[in-house]
Amino acid sequence: MKQSLRFITWPAIAGLLAALLILDRWVLPPPDRGGDVPETASYANAVRSATPAVVNIYTAKLLPTRRNFFREDQFYRRFETPPVQRQRIERSLGSGVIMTPEGHILTNNHVIHEADAIQVLLHDGRSASAVVIGTDPATDLAVLKVDLPGLQPVALADSDTARVGDVVLAIGNPLGFGHSVTQGIVSALGRYGLQLSTYEDYIQTDAIIHLGNSGGALINTRGQLLGINTLIYTSGDQSRGSATGIGISLAIPANLALFVMDDLIRYGEVIRGWLGVSVGPVRRVDNELPAAHLLEVTSVAEDSPAQRAGIQVRDIITHINGEPVEDGRITMHRIAQLRPGDNIDITVQRGQQSVDLTAIVGTLRQSPTI
Repeated sequence: MKQSLRFITWPAIAGLLAALLILDRWVLPPPDRGGDVPETASYANAVRSATPAVVNIYTAKLLPTRRNFFREDQFYRRFETPPVQRQRIERSLGSGVIMTPEGHILTNNHVIHEADAIQVLLHDGRSASAVVIGTDPATDLAVLKVDLPGLQPVALADSDTARVGDVVLAIGNPLGFGHSVTQGIVSALGRYGLQLSTYEDYIQTDAIIHLGNSGGALINTRGQLLGINTLIYTSGDQSRGSATGIGISLAIPANLALFVMDDLIRYGEVIRGWLGVSVGPVRRVDNELPAAHLLEVTSVAEDSPAQRAGIQVRDIITHINGEPVEDGRITMHRIAQLRPGDNIDITVQRGQQSVDLTAIVGTLRQSPTI
């Protein structure tokens, strides 16, 4: 009996061990080891790609000393030696983006406005004095240039493809903390009506930016430039005399910034197309806007391309180059990006009649018309 049990037990034990080996090797999941943990979502590659193209900008401006009212007093001036003319230095900071291997840098005009000295600090620790190539207050953009070898320009995205909800990253020099990165999403597109510049077409995000971020890069998750960070909307706390950010950040789209930069480099100014008409939205009898926001011509500039083309006051512009017109702001932007001398087809409704006209685009100087 004992002999038979021995022959039965050993095969059973051997089979059990073989089954455990199979389960451990091929069936059961591998044990949780620290080195095998899946990589968490990260934007490190995008930041690593774009950061070398983002620079810190430091400016200095010479200002006269503040008025001394005692020195303006006739009695006081009898006993004082003639004052020595003194100046004080006002310093500020901002950010910029390297756009070309030759050293062209995009930033905001308000970052370098009236600066007497501009110093640029690169991510690799190098620094250089920058010269101003051109400025465009109408979009609050400026182009600087530094003379340094081995510069890495930023990769470019098509800002027209941006979508609400896209993840974005802001890189800049907030409060002097150089090359800081914050993350958010695209909250809205085409923001305007803020009266901050003539050509408003902002990308709104909730990526946190502060003083010093102006002129820095707004990038997508592939490290490509989507916009130039420009402003943050704040809520003023009157009781404390301070301003608090409320998560509304605004950036100039990269496509618009590139258009401005190219003209500033080529011509030293932005050459914008011009028709010479002022327009307003067409309203119904009940003063409500119709579904399609058609544009009514309210005035035509003397000797303008529009006048020469035959456009008249009270004409309703319905199409430009075959595309329906629904927004005066967008129409102004499209015309501004045409080149003087270009032909433009315009369809207007005049009474009950549709009229096709052709205008030759002129050059915009200082005019609020399109």
